[in-house]
Amino acid sequence: MSTSGIVPSIEQAPPLSTRSEMPDQVYVAPDEGQLLSRFWQSASGFWSGRSAWRAWPLVVLLVATVLLQLWVQYGLNFWNRDFFDAIGRRDATGLWEQALRFIPLAAASIFLAIVSVWGRMTMQRTWREWLSNHLYDYWLEKDHYVRLRFVPGDHQTPEFRIAEDVRIATDLPIDLTIGLFSSFLTAITFIGVLWSVGDGLIVSFASLTLNIPGYLVVSVVVYSILLSAATLLIARHLVHVLEENKRSEAELRSIGTHLREIGEGTALKDSKKDGRQAVGSALKAVIAIWRTYCWQLMRLTLITHASVLMTPIVGLLLCTPKYLAGAMSLGEVVQAAAAFVIVTSAFNWFTDNYARLAEWASSANRVASLLLGLDHIDRARADLKGSEE
Repeated sequence: MSTSGIVPSIEQAPPLSTRSEMPDQVYVAPDEGQLLSRFWQSASGFWSGRSAWRAWPLVVLLVATVLLQLWVQYGLNFWNRDFFDAIGRRDATGLWEQALRFIPLAAASIFLAIVSVWGRMTMQRTWREWLSNHLYDYWLEKDHYVRLRFVPGDHQTPEFRIAEDVRIATDLPIDLTIGLFSSFLTAITFIGVLWSVGDGLIVSFASLTLNIPGYLVVSVVVYSILLSAATLLIARHLVHVLEENKRSEAELRSIGTHLREIGEGTALKDSKKDGRQAVGSALKAVIAIWRTYCWQLMRLTLITHASVLMTPIVGLLLCTPKYLAGAMSLGEVVQAAAAFVIVTSAFNWFTDNYARLAEWASSANRVASLLLGLDHIDRARADLKGSEE
C-alpha cells in the first residue's frame, strides 16, 4: 500500500529541475542476487581504506579465539571419557584427579567466551558505525534525501533502514560467520574422535554379515542431512515472509509519520482519504503478515527443538550395542555421544541459523534497495549532463 495518495506532502510535485533529472523509466524490481551484491559492494568497504586498521586486528582476535575454544572443547571431550571411566572403575583417586583437571579447562573456556563476546560486539559496533556513516553521507549529499521520493523502487523510510536494518545487517554476519567457521573446524576435529572411538560396527542379519567402518561418522552425516532437508522443506518461504513483515511495519510507521505532519501543519490533509482508515488498514496488514511469520517460526521450531531433544539420545543408542558387547567403556560411550552431539550441531549450523539467515537477508535487501534508489539519482544526473553536452 502506498501512502503518497493518503497524506500528500505540501510539495505535491518535485521542482522542475528535479523532474528534469528524473526521466520516466520502466521500473524493474531487482532480484535477490542483485540486492545482496549491491549491499556487499558498499558494506565490504569496511575492510579496506582507513577503517581496515580497526577491522583486521579484530578478525585475527576472533579467529584465534575460535581456535583456542576448539582446543578447550577437545580437551573437555577427553575429560568426559576419563571422568566416566573413573566412575565405572569406582576409582576415588582418579575422580579427584579429574576434578582438579577440570578446573583449568573450565576457567579457560569461561575466559575465552568472555573475550569472544568482547571481540564480536566490538566488530559489530565498529562495522555498523562505518556503514551507517557511509549511508548517511550518501543519503544527505547533493540533496539525495529530497529527490529520493521521486525515484521508483522500494526505498521508503530511509532513516529507519539506516538506523535499524543496518544494525541487523552488520550484527548477524559477524555472528553467523564466526559460527560457521567454528562449526567447520569442530566438525573436522570431532569426526576424528567419532571415527577412532566408534571404529566399525558388525551387523548380522540372517546369513548376511555387514561391517560398517566408522559407523558413527556415517550415522551423523545421514542424520544431519535429514535435519537440513526437513528445515529447507518447512521454512523455505521464511525470507519472503520476513521481507513482507518489515515492509508492512515500515508502511505503518510511514502513515503515522504523515498523520503527525498533518497535525503539525507541515503537510496537507487529503480530503478524499480517511487517515484513521489508512492506519487501520496498514495495521491489519502488519498483523496478518505477523501471523504468517508466527506459523513459519512454529514449523521451524518443530525441527530445531526436536533435534535438541533427540540428538543426545540417538548418540547414546548408537553406542549401546558396542558397550553391551564390551567393545566400549562407559567413558568412551559418553565421549562418543558427546562428540556425536557436537558434530551434529556443527553439521546443522544451517538448520540452527536458518531463521537468522532469513532475517539478515531481508535487512540486507532493504539496505540494498535504498542504495539502488540513491544510485538511480546519480545515474539520472549523469545521463542528463551527457545529453546536455
